[in-house]
Amino acid sequence: MSEWVELTAADGHKLSAYVARPEGEAKGAVIVVQEIFGVNPSIQSVADYYATQGYVGIAPALFDRFGKNIQLGYGSEDLKEAFQNYYPKLDKDAALKDIVAAFEYVKGTGKGAAVLGFCYGGLMAWLSNTRGPSAGMTPVCTVSYYGGGVGSFATEAISCPALLHFGADDDHIGKDQSDGVRDAHPDAEIYLYEGAGHAFANPDRPSYVADAAKRADERSLEFLNRNFA
Repeated sequence: MSEWVELTAADGHKLSAYVARPEGEAKGAVIVVQEIFGVNPSIQSVADYYATQGYVGIAPALFDRFGKNIQLGYGSEDLKEAFQNYYPKLDKDAALKDIVAAFEYVKGTGKGAAVLGFCYGGLMAWLSNTRGPSAGMTPVCTVSYYGGGVGSFATEAISCPALLHFGADDDHIGKDQSDGVRDAHPDAEIYLYEGAGHAFANPDRPSYVADAAKRADERSLEFLNRNFA
């Protein structure tokens, strides 16, 4: 079952979130953090997937701070709109407040919540790990898919187990970024996927690499199940 709900962040901002619920008792919750294209059908499908695996999937709409129901695709015009109109406005502190609002919403499962994100959302998943406790949230664990700019925050202390996926051929994120996280956090689980570039795990984008995506998704699910056990 899925629906849209309204959340309220700590600063009073009201935002929507897509929620997908499993059949039966939930194992916990997975907060799915968007790319720079809004909570579009691609992100909704991730929440839906984790619901089939026994988790409450919730995707807070970070773009609601700019306008309601902003959902972009991956064509050239949408890419242009995302990079020109929305990405420059994203504020990490505000986004973290919106993620914490989702965390508060799913507290009712009683099992805690993980944060999992893609691209910008991958960075926010990492910052949810390092900065979440000071914002009122300690995730069970975090999963970052090709988190852009994560290397700039690699040395921040982590509060929970972290899993990070990177494409070895990512022309947006250099290997120095994954190496920076690896050097600072030897216990973090980090995987590089040969032959995969940026956004390799998104089947709706031309950069999709099915084999790499399958391995990454299997590792993510195993990581979640292990940490929620």
